[in-house]
Amino acid sequence: MKINRTSIAIGVTVFALATSAGSAQNAGSGPDDVVHFKPMSSGAMKKMGGYRPQRLTLSAEKPATLTKAPDGLTAPMYGVLPIGSAAEGKGAAPVYHVILDEPEGKDATLYVDSNGNGDLTDDGPAEWTSKPVKGQDEKEYKQYGGGATIQLGTGEHAFPAHLGMYRFDKTDPARAPMKDMILYYADYASEGKVTLGGKSYTAMLTDDLTTGDFRGRTGDEQSGVRLMLDVNGNGKFDVRGETFDARKPFNIGGTTYEIADLTATGDSFKIVKSSQAVAEVPLPPDHSVGKPITAFEVKMMDGKTVKFPGDYKGKIVMLDFWATWCGPCMGEVPGLVEVYNKFHGAGFDVLGISLDQKDSADKVKSVTGEHGMTWPQVYDGKFWDAEIAQMYVIRGIPAAFLVDGDTGKIVAAGGSLRGDSLDETVKKALEQKKAAAPK
Repeated sequence: MKINRTSIAIGVTVFALATSAGSAQNAGSGPDDVVHFKPMSSGAMKKMGGYRPQRLTLSAEKPATLTKAPDGLTAPMYGVLPIGSAAEGKGAAPVYHVILDEPEGKDATLYVDSNGNGDLTDDGPAEWTSKPVKGQDEKEYKQYGGGATIQLGTGEHAFPAHLGMYRFDKTDPARAPMKDMILYYADYASEGKVTLGGKSYTAMLTDDLTTGDFRGRTGDEQSGVRLMLDVNGNGKFDVRGETFDARKPFNIGGTTYEIADLTATGDSFKIVKSSQAVAEVPLPPDHSVGKPITAFEVKMMDGKTVKFPGDYKGKIVMLDFWATWCGPCMGEVPGLVEVYNKFHGAGFDVLGISLDQKDSADKVKSVTGEHGMTWPQVYDGKFWDAEIAQMYVIRGIPAAFLVDGDTGKIVAAGGSLRGDSLDETVKKALEQKKAAAPK
């Protein structure tokens, strides 16, 4: 999970623009001027670069709409996923029940009413596995994760939609407010191509609030549905300049557009020129692997000035965006310290960019000292508005880039710099650099 600036607990930022009203000339791309998308049943979270978890509260009380439960339950907790039907036709909406059986001293089992018929004995098994995690009190707890695929829509509009799910240990005092909750998120989306101004873009529609309806939540300023366009063609969807609320106007190439006639399943809509006008949002720097990193000069916590990446000639350097308040960031620290100590003598270095809040310098120094983070840190106390974070358009942490100090090019980023992958990634980068060095 990443932590982002919208909420300390979530990994996707919903980007909002000015509100819209009305539409004009059609800007669609099909022969009938309608954009047609295909459902992506799973894997959307990785393409989106994060997710927005929703909370499902569990209760010992069995819902009246649950007609049949599995045999042998010993400590069941019940819940109902608040996901509306994405059906275009008539008929009663499905009710997606959830049962979590947590017998004392045994592994928990998750049941999900995938077809929404009230019978939890005719569904495929949900994914639900545990892993040990260390709590803030340094004690070991058990965290569960997995998910299930539910059937959204009906008839020709039906499609399987995967939900990611996880649950913190109910005995962890730091997670007490969520002891009766399962967190879930949409791992499904709708995808296709959009043509604007004669140019075709890879695109996705996302259901961030996991409502099961791509028309979005009514009554809220933000719909919870985003249109994502790969404007710069780098194979990723950036939050800035490429992510737009589906109910609000957006500007591409100097023209303001908006979405019309969007179906509940997100498989059909129009993009029309808007009667409103909003400014085009500048794209962030392209920090894909193989691209040059954005250079900067800044003062570090030790008072010295660093020129990045110019001061790292002959080295492979990792630019690490983190914060002491960020649980996932701190979870990466032991592995990063180990890799740093292992490869520092071979030419590996780290420059930390702290997104800690105002007046936290002493805390940053204390945490880095306690955890053996001996590499230099940059901290300006501006939280998410930290100067370098703004320059790089960092919207979620931990975030890191591995850079060749001689060429200034990015050699690795993202998941390859986390967990067990970090050691091999750094080792490979150092070997390649050594092999490319003049003899």
